[in-house]
Amino acid sequence: MFGPATAASFARWAGIRPAAANATFQELVGSLTPVRTPVGDAWILAEDEIAFRAQPRPPAPARLLPSGDAFYLVWGTDREILVPEAKRRSELWTSRVWPGALLLGGEIVGVWRRSTADISLDAWRRLSTAEREAVEAEAISLPLPGLHGPITVRWSRLAK
Repeated sequence: MFGPATAASFARWAGIRPAAANATFQELVGSLTPVRTPVGDAWILAEDEIAFRAQPRPPAPARLLPSGDAFYLVWGTDREILVPEAKRRSELWTSRVWPGALLLGGEIVGVWRRSTADISLDAWRRLSTAEREAVEAEAISLPLPGLHGPITVRWSRLAK
């Protein structure tokens, strides 16, 4: 399940020309359902409508998504759905290598980076003790190849 999307957002996501994306959407027109999102009209596959309307499962307490993870591999106004604040969007989607995304309860609330066994976390709001503990548990459980020692977690000032 991926979406909602427009032909233009699909072209950017897939790295294809707009004409090819438009042709794909035209071929799928009988299989698409229109939807309204906070940033405009889009489409989902009709067969995914039940999943979109279903009660979501509880999200994991914390997740550290890697740079470029498909969850936030979106462009333009679609980014406003995941990160409403423009300043925060520029911290996640940089002009250089993107940092990873810090998720709490299924929402992006910060970014993270890794240098060998050191994980640095920049939370965009103050975190509760339980939230910090969940993030730290996620960080130290990361399957990082080639490490021979423990993972170290460093927080920005906002997390505490």
